[in-house]
Amino acid sequence: MSRPRPVPPAPPLPEDRALSPYTGLTRRHWEAAADALLAAVRPYASPEQALIPLPGARASSSGPRSDGLEGYARTFLLAALRIAGADGRDPGGLLDRYARGLAAGTAHPVAEPDLTADTPESWPLVTDRGQAMVEAAGIALGLRLTRRWLWDRLDDRVRERAAAWLAGALHRHPWDNNWWLFPLTVGGFLAETGGSADQVRAARAAVDRGLERIERWWRGGGWYTDGRPRAFDHYNGWALHLYPVLHARLAADPRLLAVYGPRLHAHLEGATRMFGADGAPMHQGRSLSYRFAAAAAPWLGALTGHTPLSPGATRRLASGALRYFLDRGAAGPDGLLSLGWHGPYPALAQPYSGPASPYWAAKGFLGLLLPAGHPVWTAVEEPLPAERGDAVTALPGPGWLLQSTAGDGIVRLHNHGSDNQPHQAVHPDDPLYARFAYSTGTGPTPPGTEPDNHFGLITDGGTTMRGPIEPLGSGPGWAASAHRPRTGDGDPLPGVTVTSVTLAHGAEEIRAHLVHGARPGTGVRLSGWATSPSFGTRSALLPVYGFPAAERTAALEHCATAYGADARCPVLTGTVAETCHAFVALARLAGRSTAAHHPAAPYPRVRVAPRPDGSVSVDAHWADGRRLGVLLGHRHVVRIG
Repeated sequence: MSRPRPVPPAPPLPEDRALSPYTGLTRRHWEAAADALLAAVRPYASPEQALIPLPGARASSSGPRSDGLEGYARTFLLAALRIAGADGRDPGGLLDRYARGLAAGTAHPVAEPDLTADTPESWPLVTDRGQAMVEAAGIALGLRLTRRWLWDRLDDRVRERAAAWLAGALHRHPWDNNWWLFPLTVGGFLAETGGSADQVRAARAAVDRGLERIERWWRGGGWYTDGRPRAFDHYNGWALHLYPVLHARLAADPRLLAVYGPRLHAHLEGATRMFGADGAPMHQGRSLSYRFAAAAAPWLGALTGHTPLSPGATRRLASGALRYFLDRGAAGPDGLLSLGWHGPYPALAQPYSGPASPYWAAKGFLGLLLPAGHPVWTAVEEPLPAERGDAVTALPGPGWLLQSTAGDGIVRLHNHGSDNQPHQAVHPDDPLYARFAYSTGTGPTPPGTEPDNHFGLITDGGTTMRGPIEPLGSGPGWAASAHRPRTGDGDPLPGVTVTSVTLAHGAEEIRAHLVHGARPGTGVRLSGWATSPSFGTRSALLPVYGFPAAERTAALEHCATAYGADARCPVLTGTVAETCHAFVALARLAGRSTAAHHPAAPYPRVRVAPRPDGSVSVDAHWADGRRLGVLLGHRHVVRIG
């Protein structure tokens, strides 16, 4: 079989630096980007357009038929946003192709996950916790957005069997996390299309169930946990807020919008601070190959009016994210989005990830639903929070401390609350959740290597992992947590706890860890930021307290991260001298600097004083007069200055 011939790319559009002084991008650039992504997948569609099996080195755990459905569903959502935003104009004939695929895919749905000769175009049936449930939601949302131009013009028989296939999502069991919002999204569409009375009742019940379920996970301050006790990441924006708010808007339901709109507004207060000046979203959490899907929530805020951002700042954030990835090789020479961050990076793939998974990036095009005359498209771009000045912001909901520096535009996330651990078990640390810090300019070291931004005890089995995190509070310039160090098999070290606090100001961090209950002589390992010189970042980790003089030279380990193959990570090692012992270090992460940020700025003076009860005070004084102090005790932290 000959390889499909890629569609030649359109000539690039000139930048508009008057309207968009930060990114140069306008609505026309967004439309052109959508058109290019859709043109790139077109050669891979099956003859009847029902499956779009994209090339890739790996298939998902759901199999090739599911991966082909994923290619259809996720690119259909992108096409739907493109066409609905153009008020139905479809010069490329996208809707005809996706309508053909809908008819073919639902003609004879099959249970088998693999492709077979007798049903080459059939979609898999929606099953309990099956990937087809996810894709059904994307298809339902696309059909809802384009109903006037696609669904309402279909043959009655096609509508009937398509509705029957979608309705499978109403009765099947999802995973107990954001997946409850997939039946909600299907239900929102089917409740409006006027099927049988039973189907409409089931559709409305699915909406109610989804909304009830996520209520259990609401933690206030704009944040949900994603099913597990402390699972916080980008899914808050591109799923847990997106689906309820978008449903409320499409249903024109003021009651629901009055509940979920203010929650979105509160979420954006913190989440919009998690984008670097170069447009990068925070590199934390799973499914990062969705890339600029992180712009979905800011667009939705503009779409509904529930946003703290001005129109110009909204477009600057979203366009910055789009440009960040497209300029760094997210779409390869064939125009296809790869599984990775900049370009391909296999370590980011989850078992459910297939070649078409990155096309959930379609959610990042939600802004196309805003008409061309909307202020979000006509206002001059304004700077992001990370560009307006240095800032440290506590997010108590997820237990995070955000630290940004305007000189290099980097945002750092100090993690004292998100671990993605299940309810009644302990899994190995996930590098995308368990680290003490993440940023917009670095990525964690991959599984199987020594972790960056980590504090662990050294045992016969290696460095201990963090496991479940117990948040201890946060405030201006600080955040704290405790954990029970665990061996690789998940067992805690008997009687041992680590209480940790991060103090942050400017570009500097003080990292303090109090070890309680460990045998004297136990080794410890503290690592800093894994930075890539080729990406322009650098880091430092300096001992302050608890590290013997003979071991005060940081060792450098290196490996590949999503930001480069030449990543290096500073490391300090020490030894527990007493059953309650503190280890304190200064850390700094810096990017390409401007005149406003000097990388050789003096470090703060830090005074560490142990107390008779086993606690320790940590007091930091910066050159600009800022002072931060805490009292660090066994599983408690008190601010003292």
